[in-house]
Amino acid sequence: MSVLTIFTKYHELLSELTWREIKQRYKQSVLGYAWVILNPLFQMLVMAFVFSKIMRMPTLGVPYSIYLYAGLLPWTLFANSLTGAVNSLVGNAGLITKIYFPREVFVASAVLAKIVDFLLATSVFVVFAIYFQTPFTWHLLWILPIFLIQQLFTYALALFLAAANLFYRDVQYVFNLVILIWMYLTPVIYPVELFPDQYRWIFQLNPMAVIVNAYRQVLLAGAEPNYLSLALAASLSLILLTVCFKFFKKVEGVFADIV
Repeated sequence: MSVLTIFTKYHELLSELTWREIKQRYKQSVLGYAWVILNPLFQMLVMAFVFSKIMRMPTLGVPYSIYLYAGLLPWTLFANSLTGAVNSLVGNAGLITKIYFPREVFVASAVLAKIVDFLLATSVFVVFAIYFQTPFTWHLLWILPIFLIQQLFTYALALFLAAANLFYRDVQYVFNLVILIWMYLTPVIYPVELFPDQYRWIFQLNPMAVIVNAYRQVLLAGAEPNYLSLALAASLSLILLTVCFKFFKKVEGVFADIV
């Protein structure tokens, strides 16, 4: 079975689980889907005030609010996708013990559900971009491959975390700490240019740093991303996905026994 099997053979089940995830999340919520937009918006406003007004964070000539939001959106998608994926198998224990189908469907649905949130939250960025007269160029076409690379990387980690959390429930708590530290190691709230040239290569080892910078380059500067950095991030993501998928399928047979 290949990585793409669930997106072809099991696409109806995947779609059903994804929409179930979305509906359950905002069930009995007064504002409902509005929280998808309000959460990152309020987070951006608070962080923009702290880092632009108090700490005077440089943004290379771009208003800090839109600079921050352009990095916060893809990071929030990444972090929320993994947060949902960590407990995706544990949360569906009833189905796992009763019915057989590829267990990665649960992981994929958790990741896909957050993409819907991401698309809704992106509407706020569009408003900001129009207000600040951000240049729209043909380089915006790069958004699709950048997004694809991000999702490959995210899905790879999601498969590993979901499986590992079944064996060791401490994984979810360790993950919460790691993802917080990871955010500050990624140029979400600050530009890479703050660091001396001789140290910037370190960010190339962090695929999310490459991805966030690529989004900003395309969306804010109206320029093409760094091809070499993206190629390295894509290669790492594909290798990681291959390894994590094989690990997931290797241990999948005992999920029903330990869930």
